[in-house]
Amino acid sequence: DGLDFLERLMRLRPMPVVMVSSYTEAGSEETLRALELGAVDFIGKPRVDDEKALVEYTEDLAEKIRAAKNAHLRKAGATKPMSEPDVSTSRSKFAWREGRVLCVGASTGGTQALKVFLQGMPADCPPVLVVQHMPETFTGSFARRLDSICPPRVVEAQGGERLAQGTVYVAPGHSHLKIRRGNGCYTTELATTELVSRHRPSVDVLFESAAEVLGANGVGVILTGMGKDGARGLLKMRQVGARTFGQDEASCVVYGMPRAAFEIGAVEEQASLEDLPECVLSFLLGCERKAR
Repeated sequence: DGLDFLERLMRLRPMPVVMVSSYTEAGSEETLRALELGAVDFIGKPRVDDEKALVEYTEDLAEKIRAAKNAHLRKAGATKPMSEPDVSTSRSKFAWREGRVLCVGASTGGTQALKVFLQGMPADCPPVLVVQHMPETFTGSFARRLDSICPPRVVEAQGGERLAQGTVYVAPGHSHLKIRRGNGCYTTELATTELVSRHRPSVDVLFESAAEVLGANGVGVILTGMGKDGARGLLKMRQVGARTFGQDEASCVVYGMPRAAFEIGAVEEQASLEDLPECVLSFLLGCERKAR
């Protein structure tokens, strides 16, 4: 079948692959597996009864193919093991800087990048909010898959949840994810408002809400992805005193979103995907070190 073929292709003659999938539960599982095997990106099958949707589909597919052509190919399981943060304490019961919340955005190549990043987080890490560009039928499966392989608990955000230590909240594919503050705590909020930076969920929306609500307590991380979503919001985070990180070009599948953020001065520190968890954890523990 397609996945068997993809596994052999990426092993014997690696090349950029864009997966065309159905918007079903089975389709989402197959797509996530294809991305794990090395596919660069994916796109859902078009609706043939909607002329406007077909036009948009052809534009999206062409854009994804152009991005895939220049993508950095990654072999499945090719990332190197995580190194421990340069700290004197163990990876449990960390003395986190009080009130910190971590916000992460990603797109093309992000499913694997998020897996690597979150596997580098301890089980009791500060709350993490994630926006990954993905259809609504995919985000639940994606969250469950991450939950099964990462130390923190990973859930698809439902809206209204009180942010808890050791929990990662993934934006559902149908809504923007925001942070709100009330009754002495931070909570999630979902919004089905217009697309922002051509996306819903949008990384810009998450980062901008973090800048407004968290201020200097926010930590922003922008990972691999096509386009500019997240750059403007990350800059706002940095301007209010938040700590901001970006994935470097060498470790990105597509150095689009991190490049856009870096070029406007939104990224305070760049690091490889393998080093990013250590850089973030060291900052959160107050014993910061620079990326290697």
